[in-house]
Amino acid sequence: MEKYERIRVVGRGAFGIVHLCLRKADQKLVIIKQIPLLNHPNVIEYYENFLEDKALMIAMEYAPGGTLAEFIQKRCNSLLEEETILHFFVQILLALHHVHTHLILHRDLKTQNILLDKHRMVVKIGDFGISKILSSKSKAYTVVGTPCYISPELCEGKPYNQKSDIWALGCVLYELASLKRAFEAANLPALVLKIMSGTFAPISDRYSPELRQLVLSLLSLEPAQRPPLSHIMAQAPCIRALLNLHTDLGSIRMRRAEKSLVPGTGSRTTGARCRGKSEPPAGGAHGRQPQFCSRFLEGQSGVTIKHVACGDLFTACLTDRGIIMTFGSGSNGCLGHGSLNDISQPTIVEALLGYEMVQVACGASHVLALSTERELFAWGRGDGGRLGLGTRESHSCPQQVSIPPGQEAQRVVCGIDSSMILTVPGRALACGSNRFNKLGLDHCSLGEEPAPDQQVEEALSFTPLGSAPLDQEPLLSVDLGTAHSAAVTASGDCYTFGSNQHGQLGTNARRVSRAPCQVRGLVAEHRDGAQGEVYSWGKGARGRLGRRDEDAGLPRPVQLDETHPYTVTSVSCCHGNTLLAVRRELL
Repeated sequence: MEKYERIRVVGRGAFGIVHLCLRKADQKLVIIKQIPLLNHPNVIEYYENFLEDKALMIAMEYAPGGTLAEFIQKRCNSLLEEETILHFFVQILLALHHVHTHLILHRDLKTQNILLDKHRMVVKIGDFGISKILSSKSKAYTVVGTPCYISPELCEGKPYNQKSDIWALGCVLYELASLKRAFEAANLPALVLKIMSGTFAPISDRYSPELRQLVLSLLSLEPAQRPPLSHIMAQAPCIRALLNLHTDLGSIRMRRAEKSLVPGTGSRTTGARCRGKSEPPAGGAHGRQPQFCSRFLEGQSGVTIKHVACGDLFTACLTDRGIIMTFGSGSNGCLGHGSLNDISQPTIVEALLGYEMVQVACGASHVLALSTERELFAWGRGDGGRLGLGTRESHSCPQQVSIPPGQEAQRVVCGIDSSMILTVPGRALACGSNRFNKLGLDHCSLGEEPAPDQQVEEALSFTPLGSAPLDQEPLLSVDLGTAHSAAVTASGDCYTFGSNQHGQLGTNARRVSRAPCQVRGLVAEHRDGAQGEVYSWGKGARGRLGRRDEDAGLPRPVQLDETHPYTVTSVSCCHGNTLLAVRRELL
């Protein structure tokens, strides 16, 4: 577009926006049609276009498995298994959800426009020739589409929106389940009457009541009664199929442990103990401590979880296929399901289904999630600006977060009321509460206190760290505690900043300072010859420091043995203490 200057939008039509532009070379007015590209694993991919013999040639993805209509026709009267039907259906569902997210109506969804890969396992929708972009979530009027799949409101000439595509989706599901179209007639007037009356033969009772009810709901005569795509995804048959769809590779089937996890005992582990309860031994109720064993996420035994993160009263799980599921308390909207309802079973965060997520982090009541494309999403409690959205508002659905230009998110970290991003190459951005300068947002030079006008109490958007040396040295890792934080630099040094009420900064004296300090005296028992060690300091009550002494959390002035150079590898912060992992280089 560098050769043209946009003047105004002159129209929005079939799958495109029309711009009036000025060609800079000769000051001639031209029309340019902007056609958005849909990038989704279940949508036929566009490759390129070129001119040849005065014709526009468009290169697109080839689907060697043919159309879904051909697949159904070859079945003759052999009905598909319900699992196969739902396997196809949820892929169409995901594709249509992606299309609608971009405010596009397909307007010709049918089995002839649904294509299969060579193994007839992956489904892709195509043929957007009569699709339409909605300028808002409004309605369109033009009567288009294949007659057998058009909705009642189209037959009556009424305005329509995405719900007409959902009607067509119901026709496709019906066809998968019955191997014939829901509405057929000898001529067009008879077909229209049949569609407007909503009469069709029921599908076989070999299929589950849930599937049959789903067909009925999609083919409701009233558009408002047809469920939105997000609600369809949340129905039990679709959830199972979606989970199987995204975890059919690389998953490991597991069984419950049949033997006790307690050494020296041979009794079977009962169901009660797998829920975290213990059985009293034969000698009495106080013979041993309660034993806890792992359990499945109920109803999700085929899912491979590669990462979990815990908030105050909820949990987020990330599967090996990049799907985020949450469960627990829904207060503050921290589950990301669009409501404040509690959920006892892991449930997919539907708003993120179009993205492949690689990391999720939880604060006490908010969540950050990062995709493979480095897109950042946040939801949950928003006061203090902890979501980085520029406001203090809470959100019960994931919201995409903007970060400063030129920054690429690499890892996200959540504190109790704040958030931080590590970017490429090794810089950090933070938002939320900066009390005690626990995020390092104050502007100060190395070893100096920030002036009052350089102190930052909170940041509503992700902001670069301003305290030296955190704003200069590349950072490998960071962690956020309640009132303090710690960072590890690329050179292997550890810096702490924030409150030192319990000695959690690792200094020799309890200072009151907003400037970061380098950790030099580490409290731990040194074992000669150890290559990997863990050091801890700060509040020591209830054994949280992992050693016998509980000296009110005051760090002991023990220096690392200078004859064994060391490198800090990771750091973790909590309410009033800090843990540090160190690798020693033995001489």
